[in-house]
Amino acid sequence: MQRRRFIAHTAGMAALSGAALPAAMAADADASARPTVEPYDWRSVPFGGGGYIDGFLFHPREAGLLYCRTDIGGAYRFDPQARRWWPLLDHLDKADADLMGVLSLAVDPRDADRLYALCGLYLSKEVRDGALLASTDRGRSWTVHELGVKVGGNSPGRGSGERLQVDPWAGEVLYLGSSQDGLLKSTDRGRRFRQLDLPVRHVSLVLMDPASGSAGKPASRLYVGSHDQPGLYVSDDGGKTFQREPGTPAQAPQHAAIGPDGVLYVAFAIGDGVHVANPSYATTGGIWKRDPGHGRPVWTEITPVKPGIGLKGFGYSGLDVDRQQPGRLIVSTIERWAEGDDLFLSEDGGAHWTALGARSRHEVAARPWLANYKRATRRPDPMGHWIADVKIDPFNSARAVYGTGYGLWMTDNLTQATQAARTAGAAGPSDVANAADAAGTVNWRFEVNNIEETATLEIRSPSGGAALLAAMGDVSGAAWDDLTQSPATGLFAPSNETNRSVDVAELEPRVLARTSDHVATGGYASIDGGKSWRAFGPSDRVAKTAQGHRAPTGLVAVSAKGGFMVWAPERQPALWSKDQGRRWARCDGWPADPGPLLAPVADRAVEGVFYLLDRAQGRVLMSVNGGQSFAPALTGLPALNDGQNAQLISAPGRGRDLWLALPHGLFRLSGTENALGAPSAIPPVAEAWMVALGKAAPGAPYHAIYVWGRVSAGGASPVEGYFRSDDEGRHFVRIGDALHRYGRLLSMTADPLTHGTVFLAPHGRGVIIGRPQSKAKAQP
Repeated sequence: MQRRRFIAHTAGMAALSGAALPAAMAADADASARPTVEPYDWRSVPFGGGGYIDGFLFHPREAGLLYCRTDIGGAYRFDPQARRWWPLLDHLDKADADLMGVLSLAVDPRDADRLYALCGLYLSKEVRDGALLASTDRGRSWTVHELGVKVGGNSPGRGSGERLQVDPWAGEVLYLGSSQDGLLKSTDRGRRFRQLDLPVRHVSLVLMDPASGSAGKPASRLYVGSHDQPGLYVSDDGGKTFQREPGTPAQAPQHAAIGPDGVLYVAFAIGDGVHVANPSYATTGGIWKRDPGHGRPVWTEITPVKPGIGLKGFGYSGLDVDRQQPGRLIVSTIERWAEGDDLFLSEDGGAHWTALGARSRHEVAARPWLANYKRATRRPDPMGHWIADVKIDPFNSARAVYGTGYGLWMTDNLTQATQAARTAGAAGPSDVANAADAAGTVNWRFEVNNIEETATLEIRSPSGGAALLAAMGDVSGAAWDDLTQSPATGLFAPSNETNRSVDVAELEPRVLARTSDHVATGGYASIDGGKSWRAFGPSDRVAKTAQGHRAPTGLVAVSAKGGFMVWAPERQPALWSKDQGRRWARCDGWPADPGPLLAPVADRAVEGVFYLLDRAQGRVLMSVNGGQSFAPALTGLPALNDGQNAQLISAPGRGRDLWLALPHGLFRLSGTENALGAPSAIPPVAEAWMVALGKAAPGAPYHAIYVWGRVSAGGASPVEGYFRSDDEGRHFVRIGDALHRYGRLLSMTADPLTHGTVFLAPHGRGVIIGRPQSKAKAQP
């Protein structure tokens, strides 16, 4: 693996860190004369996808206008000329971070500039209520309308929809299907909603029939699907009354569409689809159509392949019709674990179907990590998993897009499958045409340029070797040598889905460790900078929860020279190793009731010294024997609960030089061999949620300090954002702006070799790199 050259810290660096400040920097400059804002260039570090794309929306009247939504990473608009996606919700601040979960999108068919997003992450009482975000400029700016109800953008059933609809004839009328509060209606473009009388709490979809309205007359026919009362409901009076649609199964409608000939198609599944409880996955489902005919409408089942039972059970979710060719539609299975999910295409209203998996070719060369991931999962996966939604471009029948649990695929030659269906001959709904040799190939490209949705849990920028290391949920982790490209070597190998933590020895960056939920021993160590990895040796860690699930493997820290490691599995006693992870023993003195957020910290200058912020007890523990035992080194700190941000980090170059980010401010700690002195407050910082140290400014004697929190820059009142100090915290400049706030961070680090460069790991947005605009290099 080609990496940055390895750089060992020397005694000279330690001496530099302790040098006296130049007089000009030590003196308190006039705050009003200091710049308070430094323009920064913020952009994603390329990885490509990595998260669940659970919905797409083409505008019905403007060619090329396409949006997608994600469960935790916001929404995006596609630029077809640049073949690039533009994130639309990066402006959200910490208080609104839960709005990065997008449960549904809607456009106004009569006004292409209007876009609506139904946002919220979870349904528990502790989280923020959901909101409707309204835009009149395609997502460039937003107005927030609070809903007063919870919205489950990352909750069971999130792949169904769309739940949000704008009346095609009256743009002021919106219908909103909620996660647990039924169906809501607005007559003022989403400013206010009222609940309609429908015996459904968890709405799965809302669909309006344009043929039931006309210019100046709102549509009267409304279809509503339900998860909690499985079935399809219909209203013919604009939502005043509803009745169960006769002839449809008692299953949850996932997606529905009306063809150009007026035929209604619906995909059904038992269960919410994706992470449902009891049963865990969709167990059955089907495709049904409603032909208006000349008499009473009739429902007919047209399911391509009937689900089996047990492990062979699955559902149907994605569904769309070709707006240019009546009777042409595409559908997707969901949670078809035995054979792998697939897409099915029909051009005669579901009388005959073509399975696309055997006729598809997926291009993965541009994203080496994806090839690693697909090999590592070892599951039948011809098209990808969790195919919740698929769409055909209403202006181009050859173009289609579908989402998976790790990104999205797009094709411009879907007509190849149509030709294949004609060649393959007749096949009934349960006898799918599958002869690959009689088919043209449908070519899919991983169209994820600038979609970065990995749940990046921890990041590090080493002093040598890779420019950036990341531990990621679901897709393992990776190392970047070139920050302008997706990792050339793909994922850490072996790749084992969720990696929770990664750390590197400050003075010997060839030594690395990472934790992994999917490896039996809980993690890996490397002594060659990540070229190869060796599984941790045995330990008494409990690998399964009481419910039988994999126990989260928690956080790991590597000592300054790499001779020791301390590992804190979540909610379990910590372990230490003196042979780079080959053998593990319990740490003495660790908190008796370990919570989920206990993070061991290695001293970055002194070998074998570790620290721990004991949040519940308001103290800092220290080990001077490689993690074998910990003892209190500082007490009297405020106790914190799990919902409060706090972080302890160690500065390179000088032993026992610590920085502590707390809701009450930023503090510096220093001490002797076995104790730490009283915290020294950094006055400009009112609240510190995370802190990082990076390369010192030219001529400055100490590391640059980066803070995410509320800081007073230049003497002004504290404001939320990202800040940097080049003079040990005396003064800060704001480096963030109103368009780049990214909701909630999970990790932050700074480049030790390049001044001004900081990395952010927001929840569900991959990795963000920030650099001064004056230094930022152009990237494709």
